[in-house]
Amino acid sequence: MPTENAGTVDVRRDGDVAVVTLRREQKRNALSTHMEAELLGALGSPEVKSSRAVVLTGGDSVFSAGADVTELREMTPEAIAEYYRTSGSVYEALAALPQPTVAAITGYCLGGGLELALATDIRVADPAAVFGFPEIGIGILPSSGGVTRITRIVGAGRARDLVLRGRRFDHTDAERWGVVSEIAPPTEHVKQALSIAHELAAYSPLALSITKQVLDVSADSPHHASLLLEQLAYSALNKTTP
Repeated sequence: MPTENAGTVDVRRDGDVAVVTLRREQKRNALSTHMEAELLGALGSPEVKSSRAVVLTGGDSVFSAGADVTELREMTPEAIAEYYRTSGSVYEALAALPQPTVAAITGYCLGGGLELALATDIRVADPAAVFGFPEIGIGILPSSGGVTRITRIVGAGRARDLVLRGRRFDHTDAERWGVVSEIAPPTEHVKQALSIAHELAAYSPLALSITKQVLDVSADSPHHASLLLEQLAYSALNKTTP
């Protein structure tokens, strides 16, 4: 049975936008396996499935201080492999949502928390946000898409610096390097993320979903293959209703 501080996830609707909030404030929203399972369930909930955009937030003071690695330390290699197939699959489930996703970030966004944020499409932070991958300091590495996604976003050289040194960076560097798209005024990260999400929710869901897939595949594709995929996607969308 989960303990009382294992954490939970709230889902509410703001019109066409689903707002998903991490709730484990006493542990700075550290991502326990229980909380990851709760988030996985939330992403499959009717409120999220019927939405046209999703905002992911940790609330007013912190996004997430990272994964609760004390649980994983006790696992055998076989158990860890099973973890990645179950609650640990939540990072890829978030990335695979058909509708656009926006992370609203303040406070710590570290380790698994940063991996979760990087799995969203657009990230908004306020000036209190602090980012980083501290895993190397405890003898592990980001393993839920963090290495892959940060390399694609900031480039191989800077990714090596950030991951191998485990150093933290602030909202200014995060925006300069493309880790976040916008800086919100203090304490207005959720409000700004909601504004972006409502903007996105006004567009064609099919166009957004297909465009997201093209963007994902293009990151790993040769130029000619990516160009062909764009053209085929355009052809498919051209006869649909906006």
